[in-house]
Amino acid sequence: MTLQQFLLILRARAKVALYIFLATVLTTLVVSLILPKQYTASTAVVIDVKSPDPIAGMVLPGMIAPGYMATQVDIINSDRVAQRVVKLLRMDESPVIKEQWQEATEGKGSITVWLATLLQKKLDVKPSRESNFINISYTGTDPGFAAAVANAFAQAYIDVSLDLKVAPARQNAAWFEGQTKQLRDKLEAAQQALSSYQQKTGIVAADERLDFETAKLNELSTQLTIVQGQTSDSHSKNKSAGGSETLSEVMQNPLINSLKSDVARLEAKLQESNINLGKNHPQTQRSESELASLKTKLASETQKISSSLGTSYTVGKQKEKELLQAIETQKARVLDLNKQRDESSVLKRDVETAQRAFEGASQRSSLTRLESLSVQTNAAILSPADEPAEPSKPKILLNLLVSIFLGTLLGVGAALMLELGNRRVRSAEDLVEAIDLPVLAVISSTRSPSGLRNSLRRLFSRRKVPQPAAAAS
Repeated sequence: MTLQQFLLILRARAKVALYIFLATVLTTLVVSLILPKQYTASTAVVIDVKSPDPIAGMVLPGMIAPGYMATQVDIINSDRVAQRVVKLLRMDESPVIKEQWQEATEGKGSITVWLATLLQKKLDVKPSRESNFINISYTGTDPGFAAAVANAFAQAYIDVSLDLKVAPARQNAAWFEGQTKQLRDKLEAAQQALSSYQQKTGIVAADERLDFETAKLNELSTQLTIVQGQTSDSHSKNKSAGGSETLSEVMQNPLINSLKSDVARLEAKLQESNINLGKNHPQTQRSESELASLKTKLASETQKISSSLGTSYTVGKQKEKELLQAIETQKARVLDLNKQRDESSVLKRDVETAQRAFEGASQRSSLTRLESLSVQTNAAILSPADEPAEPSKPKILLNLLVSIFLGTLLGVGAALMLELGNRRVRSAEDLVEAIDLPVLAVISSTRSPSGLRNSLRRLFSRRKVPQPAAAAS
């Protein structure tokens, strides 16, 4: 279909298209005037996702997630928020609304759920694209009621957000409180076990006592080494091949050295007396008697020193034996102290572990208890809804513009449908398409019928063959 054919069809069906256009526009105008006026109230809620949590001291990772704003929109559109709005506005307490609910549902279900469903149908929640704002709009026939519902939805959203935040914290606080009590009992049991063991063993400071006993064992070992050295030295001197006169104790003894000097002096005097006075001289005999006495005394003193070495060896062996027994006893005591210290260390570690667990749980319990008592949320009402002065619906001018467009489309469409149902020749192109023959002439439809007949008569008269004159006469 060409543009000329389309325009010819519209010209032929202009009345139908015009009637449909006018009917559409008039119907739209009448309906727009009859429909009750609707008022839309809007409130803006801002959500802070960058400020740290006042209790945790850090930005919660869930707030910066891409779907966080979409989640908040879903919360506002949820049944829980809508039911809270019903409670805030006390709509379920109105006798009129109760009668309407009885008529609509015959008393089935909950009036709160029914009212919440009705409110959700006229609620519009839209988040801002590049900011943290959420616009909450409600449309109703009463401007005051629309503003009240919009503000109630904003407040209900903040309350529900706080409940969603506090409810898990309350559960965690209750759980941590039970865990803290159990850990406190474990800590007390561990401390009691350590105290009982210390009282049983008499250990107050195990490390200090162990150091003291170890030092004492080292001291006994040192004494044993000294005694063993002395005993070995005494034994060597007793077994000396040179006899007791070669012993250092004998050779270094002042009394023996003095006696030796006296013996040497008397021997020299006796030898001189033998030469000068003779052996039988009383002075010589007295010198011999003194010399024999000195030698006897020297031998006695030498024997005493030699006997003292033997006694020292015997005493050293006895002391060595006693020291060995003391060392074994001290070793057993040190080993027992080591065992007690290990057991005490285990009990102390149990106490320390229980203490750390209790402190961690107690700290976490305090934090969750504070979270459960929180009254702050990251959402706030930026601009409360006011009563709208102008209705938002119906928009008469917009409806008329839309009806003009739709009326035009419907009129043109109806004209085309009628033409397709009863096709007629509107132009030479239609005739060519219908009979598939060349067009010899086109007669304008603007001429009158008489003019059309005259044109046809002239057309056919031109094609007649002229008669001979004789025949004519």
